[in-house]
Amino acid sequence: MALRLPPLPALPPLARRIFGGVLLVVTVALTPVTATAGFFAAAFATANVPLLALCGLVVAAGTAAALGRGAFALLGKGGLRATCVLTGVLLLGVCALAAGTVFRPMPTSASAPVPADVRFWNLPTGSRIAYVHAPAVGTPRPTPVVFLHGGPGTPSEGIPTGGRELAADGFDVYAYDQVGAGRSTRLSDVTGYTVARQVADLDAIRRTIGADRIIVVGQSWGGSLAAQYLLAHGTHVAKAVFTSPGALWGHEFPGSAAGDPWDHLTPAQRAARDRLDSKPRLIAASLLLQINARAAHALVGDGELDHWMHEVALLGKDTTSCADAAASEAHANPQGFYSNQMTVKDFEQLPDPRPRLRAIRVPSLVMRGSCDFIKPAVTEEYRQTLPDSRIVHVKDAGHAISHDQPALYTALLRSFLLDRPLPTPAS
Repeated sequence: MALRLPPLPALPPLARRIFGGVLLVVTVALTPVTATAGFFAAAFATANVPLLALCGLVVAAGTAAALGRGAFALLGKGGLRATCVLTGVLLLGVCALAAGTVFRPMPTSASAPVPADVRFWNLPTGSRIAYVHAPAVGTPRPTPVVFLHGGPGTPSEGIPTGGRELAADGFDVYAYDQVGAGRSTRLSDVTGYTVARQVADLDAIRRTIGADRIIVVGQSWGGSLAAQYLLAHGTHVAKAVFTSPGALWGHEFPGSAAGDPWDHLTPAQRAARDRLDSKPRLIAASLLLQINARAAHALVGDGELDHWMHEVALLGKDTTSCADAAASEAHANPQGFYSNQMTVKDFEQLPDPRPRLRAIRVPSLVMRGSCDFIKPAVTEEYRQTLPDSRIVHVKDAGHAISHDQPALYTALLRSFLLDRPLPTPAS
């Protein structure tokens, strides 16, 4: 004989109404949450933003319908019509919320006129690269100098400090905007921003200017890139200068482990940075970057995020120098957000370059400012790894030695490249 349990006692009418009201509130609160979850979950499978939005709405509709029906049943007002009305109202609310936050465009920068001295290379890699050139004066030397900017994605403007003096010494001098930054190509597929692409572009530039060997001068991330180029094409490098270089191996110093440039923001600057970082559309793009970078790019394009990155750069442009340093001048050459994010991510996944670099004998000069936010161990690793290198410690200079101590920086460059004694002893 089967054992039959007695039926559960029915809830009193008041309890049913209370539970129904609570479930109704939960339905209203959970619907936008599940819409968000459905949107981001779909990004694992597609980068199509309308499809992501549709998936979010479908999940939200299912949540609203299931919970709403239960709530109305408890309230004694059940029925398909009430559930449909609730679901429709909540979906309209989700759409309105999304339109005012995630789908509301952020500001973009107006296109500034291209300076008269900026030219372009159309490289065989597919990159259209903006560059400036200071021709050699007098009898040209056979080895041109190529400056590599930092970031990734934070180009300078014009010929860098020391470049005109090197040109007067007979060097052809070039500075260019790396792919995805400045006035150079923005890639339609952001997963193409890799260290290998940056190295390939630099070698294509070497061949385009007709040089068998070049001298590379890398600032910050440009130092990391110079080391990677040395690793891949060491026979084509005559000399290398690493100025306040970033990590030699990204896996060892990921993120801000090499040093945080935002440590010295004032309270007002930190509050401004928090406001810049709190935009829902930016947060959505940042989350999508962890799931599907193509989806992030499809949702928020280069113009908006390059502008955001430029605003951040302006906020912190003087926080990496010594406390009493003069303010640096801002410029309008655009930042490159996706180049920054994707190249850094790729850099941190590369194998250890140090064993192979120890076998490459290229004369190298490493400079470090006394106020540099980059940890001393990061800079020292260049001297320890590169067998034909020496390091100079520059007093009263921060991360941008060329800005804080321009005369000494220029003298160091010229002396090293002209094989003269350095004005500051090296170790």
